[in-house]
Amino acid sequence: MKILISDYPDSLMPDHVLETQTLQEGLGQDVEIEVYEFHEEKRAEFYERLHDADALLMAFLPVDKEMLDKAPELKVISINATGFDSVDLDEATRRGIGVCPVGEYCTQDVSESAIAYMNALNKHFKFYQKDIDERHKWDYAAAPQWPRLKDQTLGLVGFGKIGKCTAEKATGLVKNIVAYDPYVDEAAFAERGVQRVGIDELFAQSDIIVNHMCLTAENERFFDEAAFDAMVRKPIFINLGRGLCVDEEALIAALDAGKLRAFGADVLLDETPDLANHPLVGRDNVIITPHAAFYSSTSIEDLERLSCQNIVHFLKGEKDQVFKLVNNV
Repeated sequence: MKILISDYPDSLMPDHVLETQTLQEGLGQDVEIEVYEFHEEKRAEFYERLHDADALLMAFLPVDKEMLDKAPELKVISINATGFDSVDLDEATRRGIGVCPVGEYCTQDVSESAIAYMNALNKHFKFYQKDIDERHKWDYAAAPQWPRLKDQTLGLVGFGKIGKCTAEKATGLVKNIVAYDPYVDEAAFAERGVQRVGIDELFAQSDIIVNHMCLTAENERFFDEAAFDAMVRKPIFINLGRGLCVDEEALIAALDAGKLRAFGADVLLDETPDLANHPLVGRDNVIITPHAAFYSSTSIEDLERLSCQNIVHFLKGEKDQVFKLVNNV
C-alpha cells in the first residue's frame, strides 16, 4: 500500500513526522509513504509517483481528469484543508475515489484572525508602522480619524462555524453584528444575538465587512463592482474566505476611489501571487497575510493528524469514521 504526500513546495508541511506516525499506526509499519514536491514543469515525474499510489494527501493540487487518468490505483484523496474546489469531484466520484477534506480544524484560529484584522486596520497599525519604519515620522494625527470599534456595525458574510465563532468573539467589541447566510436557520442567529439581514442590508449597514463564505459556483466574484458600490458606509473589508470570492480589479478600483476605508486579506485571487508587482502590495491601508489565518501549533497538529486519519479509515473500509467524506462512493 502506498501513500503519496505531495503539494506545491510552499504548501507542504515543514516535516512529515506526525503524518508518517499516524499513517503507520493505522495502516502498519510496512506502508510505503512518499513525499514529493509538485512542480508544474515536472508533471510527468509527479505522475510516475502517483501511478501506483492508493492515497494522495495534498491541499492545493489541481486534481482533474488528466491527473486521475494517471492514478489507476487511487482510492482516496485526502485534503489537508477544508476546501476541496481544486478536485474534480464528479470525475473522482465516477471512478469511486473518495474525497476527504478536513471538516474543521482552525475555526478558532481564523476567527482570531478576523478580530486581529479588525483591530489592526481600524487602529491604523500598518500606516503607523510604515510612518515609523520608512518615513521616520512620530505623529498620531497623520492617520485618519475613525470611530472606535464599539461604535461600529460588523457585517459577517457567511455564518457557518467560523462566522459564528467570529460573532462570539466580536460580541462586546462592536456596536452590533449583522450577518448574511441563506443556508443557516434562524435559531443560529438568535442564539448569538446576531441580526439576520439580506445582503443589500448588510452592505448598507456595515462599517466592517468580513467574508467567511466557502467558495461555491454561486459566490465566485461575489464581491464585485456592484457590491462595493452598495457599501455606503465605506467599510473596512476583510476577506478570510477564498480569493475567488472577490473581483480583484473591482476591489482595487474601490480602494482607489475611496469606497473602502481599508482592506485585509488572508487570500488573494492567485494562490501564488507575484508580490513584487501586485497592486495591493505596499498600501498603507491594506494588510495581507500569506494564507496564514489558520496557522498555530494546535491547528497544524490537528490538520496533519485528521487528514491522515481520513486516509486510514477510508482504506480500512471505515467510512463512517472518516471526518468528512464529500462524495458518495
